[in-house]
Amino acid sequence: MDEMTFIDKIRKIIKMRHDDVVSSMASGGVDNMEKYQYMLGQARAYQYTLQEISNLLKQKEQKDEQGNVIDIGQGTTKT
Repeated sequence: MDEMTFIDKIRKIIKMRHDDVVSSMASGGVDNMEKYQYMLGQARAYQYTLQEISNLLKQKEQKDEQGNVIDIGQGTTKT
């Protein structure tokens, strides 16, 4: 198994667990505030983990590319 296949499988598992927590919260699976806070923390941790994986992959992709940069002039307007 190559590294990208492994990473994709990990991301899929994390996303499924996040969706399970969110679904449970939305369908009334929370019966007290402590459980709600715990599940909210889980959902945030899954989201944070997915974002960190994406950030690490972006850095790898940038290093692998040839480095062609095109400035499309965003943020500058002529009056």
